[in-house]
Amino acid sequence: MLKPVTLFTAVLVALSTTAGCTTTNQSDQSATQPNETATQTGTTQTYPATPQSTTPITQTTTPTNQNTTPISNQEFVTQATQGNLAEIELGQLAQKKAASAEVKQYGQQMITDHTQAQNQLKQLAAQKKLTVPQSVGEQNKQVAANLSKLSGADFDQAYMNQMVQDHQKTISLFQNEAGKGQDPDLQAFATKTLPTLQQHLQQAQSLADQTTGTTTPSPTTTP
Repeated sequence: MLKPVTLFTAVLVALSTTAGCTTTNQSDQSATQPNETATQTGTTQTYPATPQSTTPITQTTTPTNQNTTPISNQEFVTQATQGNLAEIELGQLAQKKAASAEVKQYGQQMITDHTQAQNQLKQLAAQKKLTVPQSVGEQNKQVAANLSKLSGADFDQAYMNQMVQDHQKTISLFQNEAGKGQDPDLQAFATKTLPTLQQHLQQAQSLADQTTGTTTPSPTTTP
């Protein structure tokens, strides 16, 4: 038979052993949980950073390179010459067909100014061995054919509206040459001629308003 003291001692030893095991297990569990949390947190912070840093840079570079191609010297001479010849021909038509004295006067101004501009352009083209076309081109021929069928107030309205369209197109051509041209002399010619073309456009818009009774749209220019 065990003595009471010995039995009490055995119970204390058993309780101490059980408490130690429980404390050890809890410590082991708590030690592993921070590592798992740290691993998850690190993954969340670093993973999405990579794809966000490259996409916007690629998207912003594409539009810039689309507007840098300059017009060739020959193409500018061809288009500018056909424009000058067309304005001269239509100006002569206005002398015969127009009803308004102001429209006839505008047509005469087109003959004078565009003849002068074409003479200067021909000299530059000859120096640079560029071809100067002798025709207004098929599109301008068709415009002249359509206008030749009209007379009086109908002609005045159609002619002035055509002058607005023509000069919007010509100003865009000359602005492109002045800003992006490949030859300094042709650039200088375009820059020098632009104010006259812009004055022609303003006059054409004013006369077009008078002949139609409406306001013509402002030109859309190329930067």
